[in-house]
Amino acid sequence: MRTPVVMTLGMVLAPCGLLLTLTSTLTPGWRLVKGFLNQPVDVVLYQGLWDMCREQSSRERQCGQPDDLGYFAAEPVRVARGLTVTSLAVTALGLLLATLGVRCWQDEPHFALAGLSGVVLFSAGLLSLIPVSWYNHFLADRAVLPAPSSPITVQVGYSLVLGYLGSCLLLLGGFSLALSFAPWCAERCRSCRKAPPSNARRSSISTVYIDWLTPAIKNYSDGQHRPGPSQLGPTSRHKAGFPMPQPPPKAYSNPVDVLDGEKAPDSDHGGSSRSTRPSGSALPCDSDL
Repeated sequence: MRTPVVMTLGMVLAPCGLLLTLTSTLTPGWRLVKGFLNQPVDVVLYQGLWDMCREQSSRERQCGQPDDLGYFAAEPVRVARGLTVTSLAVTALGLLLATLGVRCWQDEPHFALAGLSGVVLFSAGLLSLIPVSWYNHFLADRAVLPAPSSPITVQVGYSLVLGYLGSCLLLLGGFSLALSFAPWCAERCRSCRKAPPSNARRSSISTVYIDWLTPAIKNYSDGQHRPGPSQLGPTSRHKAGFPMPQPPPKAYSNPVDVLDGEKAPDSDHGGSSRSTRPSGSALPCDSDL
């Protein structure tokens, strides 16, 4: 699967925003002060969040200038220090989540994780934009941001411009990555529609399956109970089909005389007189009787 355009755009804009914000935080160019009395015309003082540098066109830049007016103690400077550092940390976290969510080396990206990284990067852009805008608002206010009185002039420095650009790129990159929530939400909605509702109302009457009730209902007709198949006798059962022809009984033949060795009937008084005929003797014929 090709990486979606919104993810590609976010992965390009967010690192650029991080680089610009980092440059803006570290460089001493938030405000440009020039026009000092009893100084050469080309002398310029660059004021930043962490340092101040004096520069002259004919000489090298000299940083670590003393803060005689209490510039670093001003509230916009102290707030900008905390918010810009927080923005850098949140941006690093957002890029880590975006790298794991987009996963360009895999077939399917993690849309939910990519969308979450977009929200984090968008928050980082806001954290960077707030101090830049606040500092720019009080740029010329010498009571809030101390500076020598006129004829000294103050101007916007290059670091403040880089801070604006970095914040805007973070906002755009985070918003672009946050659009990755759309496929994830669509998939979740489809799965919720297919799944049965978990809070469906159950019937107050439970269905009870009774094994003995079904045959009883089947054997009930015309207001009377008919006996079941087990209660019917062998004669009352209805026979199905047609009778099969039975083979004739086979005659029993015994080569040995069945009367051989027969016992004589007992006497009336239970006597034990027995008569035994010799083997091989035949019964008298009717003519002899």
